[in-house]
Amino acid sequence: MQVILLERVAKLGQMGDVVDVKSGYARNFLLPQKKALSASKENIASFEAQKVQLEAQNLETRKEAESLGEKLDGQQFIVIRQASDGGNLYGSVTPRDAAEAATAEGFTVDRKQIVIAAPIKELGLHDVHVVLHPEVEVTIQLNVARSPEEAELQASGKSIQELAAEEEAAADFEIAELFDDIGAAASEDDDLAETVEDVLPEADGEEPKA
Repeated sequence: MQVILLERVAKLGQMGDVVDVKSGYARNFLLPQKKALSASKENIASFEAQKVQLEAQNLETRKEAESLGEKLDGQQFIVIRQASDGGNLYGSVTPRDAAEAATAEGFTVDRKQIVIAAPIKELGLHDVHVVLHPEVEVTIQLNVARSPEEAELQASGKSIQELAAEEEAAADFEIAELFDDIGAAASEDDDLAETVEDVLPEADGEEPKA
């Protein structure tokens, strides 16, 4: 099926290009999203008549997207989720979650602009693409953690595995200290018993004094 593009579409072409696409892709995506029109003579003529206006609108929206992109690109947003000790999420982080996290920090982002290549199902730092305009794409980072404190540690460069290892090491150290204290206390008790034995007179063979 031939369509005329009303905006730049990745891997297809630029605004005004007439391209061949699969009918299902056109009917289910390009046409409903108003990214293209069927390439009939009437639609091509209509596009040519509005081309200057459409290009001006595209330029304006692209400038707005570029302005937002300069502020948004590279930003990190915290997403709090429940997870197992091994770092696996009970569920996954969705484009809606990413959009809400960015919006909460003052950025106007729609979930439809978020592109998550693979489902986010683990704690940690995850790069996510944001398509602000057909010609403007930036990258943000989601800091997925179980608490703000854990997110802060992850932001400093520590992975959930490293954090778990540190917690385990700290627990082992506390247990070792506890056993050391118990051993020291037992040793003190033995020393005290020996001292008492040395101080007290031997009872065997002694007669009470008159």
